Amino acid sequence: MSRIVVIGGTGYAGSHIARESVSRGHEVTVISRSTPDARLDGARYVQGSVLDLDGLGDVFDGADAGVSALSPRGDMENAVLPALRALADKLTGTPTRLGVVGGAGGSLVAPGGPRLFDQDFPEEYKHEAQVGIDSLELLQGTDESLDWFFIHPAEVFGPWAEGERTGSYRDGGDVLVRDADGTSTISGADFAIAVVDEIEQPKHRRGRFTVGY
Repeated sequence: MSRIVVIGGTGYAGSHIARESVSRGHEVTVISRSTPDARLDGARYVQGSVLDLDGLGDVFDGADAGVSALSPRGDMENAVLPALRALADKLTGTPTRLGVVGGAGGSLVAPGGPRLFDQDFPEEYKHEAQVGIDSLELLQGTDESLDWFFIHPAEVFGPWAEGERTGSYRDGGDVLVRDADGTSTISGADFAIAVVDEIEQPKHRRGRFTVGY
């Protein structure tokens, strides 16, 4: 059993990661800025902000992994990078592994590039994609004593395309995962499986990977 802290654990990706972690018997703490309408049985909830790490007390002490599922929306629109920087600083030199949920925009469309972001990427999603790209660069510039992984979901990923839990996914390395028809998608539940698999059996230490069907 691992101790897993999910930051932004009431959002789409975060709630799926928390649920998958609990289902596997892990000790899960969910950090959220507001009290959720419905709580996940088996998870501990801590109300607070990652922008005030001191205010969260000892929540990361002894944790095996902290997973950031923050989205640059609403009052977090310009706060995700400062929050991630503070979190990385806090966990540097500790045994706690940092996992970060990114977006599809920074993944490559073919080995060696270019990125999806550079291929007529929709204007309305460019800000979120850029935050994901900058988040990866931030992690790549951290001290070697910080163990981290960064995971890109498929191109179609979110509550508007929930999908079903199939129990399977493909790891595309740096390259966006597409099926035989060229579609890139993954359900929230299967994305969470990939995240928890990486926590349980690390394959991407200080590296990124993509997941999809």
